Amino acid sequence: MPTLAAAYVHDLSPFALRFSDGIGVRWYGLAYLTGFVAGWFILRWMAKTGRGLMKPEQVGDFMTWMVVGVLVGGRLGYVFFYSIDLLWTFSGSFPFWGVLEIHKGGMASHGGILGVMAACILYGLRNRITPWHLVDCVAFCAPIGLGLGRLANFVNGELWGRPLSAERQADAPWWAVKYPDEMLDPDFQNGANVDGLATMVSNPNGEWGRQTLRDAVYSGRTDVSEAIAPYLTAYYPSQLFQACTDGLLLFALLAVVWWKPRKPGIIGGWFMIGYGVMRIASEQFRAQYLTNWGVSSIWPAAGLSAVMIAIGLGMIWWCGRRNDDPIGGLRRPRTA
Repeated sequence: MPTLAAAYVHDLSPFALRFSDGIGVRWYGLAYLTGFVAGWFILRWMAKTGRGLMKPEQVGDFMTWMVVGVLVGGRLGYVFFYSIDLLWTFSGSFPFWGVLEIHKGGMASHGGILGVMAACILYGLRNRITPWHLVDCVAFCAPIGLGLGRLANFVNGELWGRPLSAERQADAPWWAVKYPDEMLDPDFQNGANVDGLATMVSNPNGEWGRQTLRDAVYSGRTDVSEAIAPYLTAYYPSQLFQACTDGLLLFALLAVVWWKPRKPGIIGGWFMIGYGVMRIASEQFRAQYLTNWGVSSIWPAAGLSAVMIAIGLGMIWWCGRRNDDPIGGLRRPRTA
């Protein structure tokens, strides 16, 4: 039987390579970079093997457009869907405007998808390539970046899942995760118990003591981690759930659908449906919070996902009726 100590106490650093306080190579950035590089390789392969309409030399330029679409769309999506107050948040330090403070986190996958679709339309019109095919290409590659992004969320200790039920807290399973940052919450219920452990570090007290305990865990002090574990809440690892649904499962679905050539827009439609359905399902394991719109965070995510499903169904119906030749297909093209 698993014991309380079996639940994982989060102790991962957001830095893959750290040079000084706040400066280094972050896993989150590497996740984005790896996703874009993987997409570049896939699209180059498709172009070289005649599975797409782009020429190999166009792929690099196209990926630049996609990077801009993801970053701009993802950030604006976060601002408008979850944190509208950033529009009028200003400070005296660079970059001065809350919307531009990407280093503090805040990217919305729904916004990133909208940004990419807009970039596909603009690039397609500019280069005389049907935008629907470009949407298909990006949709097929997107699950790689989405899955890696969720793994980076887990490493960063952000986007927590829902707490396990009270009955399961007493004997949390091995796959549950506990976050030392919970101690820093002013409403932390076990504060008195944790404060009594402050002598394990430099004998501070109060909030500073909890911060020092938290820092000790992330510096590798397993004794501190084991000591605070009984007083922390066990959560669902929703980031890992969504890495599987948004990444592995969605990619597998699109690979099956695109095993043979499809009319432009069909793969994009299946992506919208698959992502929407999986996001609604996995969102049930995410912790909910009140957005700046005054509603629970589950409603923007679920509502946008429902809209994506409807759009995906419309894309499949409309693109399927168009008189376009099927394109792509992962299986080896038949030789004449």
